[in-house]
Amino acid sequence: MAELKQKKAFKPVKIHIDVDAKLYLKDPNSSDLGLKIIKHSIEMIDKIGFESFTFKKLAGKIGATEPSVYRYFESKHKMLLYLLAWYWNWMDYKVILATSNIESAEERLRNAIRLLSASIEKDPSFDHIDEVALYRIVVSESSKVYLIKDVDAVNEQGLFVSYKRLCNRVASIVKEINPDYRFPRALISTVIESSHDQQFFAEHLPSLTDVTHKRLNDTTEFLTELVFKSILG
Repeated sequence: MAELKQKKAFKPVKIHIDVDAKLYLKDPNSSDLGLKIIKHSIEMIDKIGFESFTFKKLAGKIGATEPSVYRYFESKHKMLLYLLAWYWNWMDYKVILATSNIESAEERLRNAIRLLSASIEKDPSFDHIDEVALYRIVVSESSKVYLIKDVDAVNEQGLFVSYKRLCNRVASIVKEINPDYRFPRALISTVIESSHDQQFFAEHLPSLTDVTHKRLNDTTEFLTELVFKSILG
């Protein structure tokens, strides 16, 4: 019995990441088909890009009908919003873990910046999500959910709340360190977007950055220096 208990202790803990119900018609976590839709949509968007991705192609990939995919998401744009919201909620969860029970606000901020800028690794808690592929989608496709004409209408529906929550959580640590600093949210949203840009530049447009593809931790060092010089002078 003791041996069985020991083996059970090493089993990855199953964690559920909530996503706003406004982003889907039927919760994809509620069925095997829904989980397959999420798993293979990430694989396909990562491989062929969002512009070339269609529900028809996805349905063919998973052996389902196109209408069955539409029962979960009303459009591929809503599906992309769902995937990004999942990612930001997952990152928020990781930031909470990395900053809990740490008295020093500066140490908490360093931990948060490291998480927001470091290379992503697969999380064994989620079988249907390839976080590494999803991160590549965040880097290459996320602007397509807010650089659109109806962004204000989408925002009024509260569909960017996951990203805002994460930014505000880390920005609150900045204010804790320096209550007089005027731009905490601007600073943190810049850090997040810059971390994506720098890693993309390192891989594809190296003349635009001093970060190298072989030393992506340079991004963390650069952004940590940027943040602390901004708030502490």
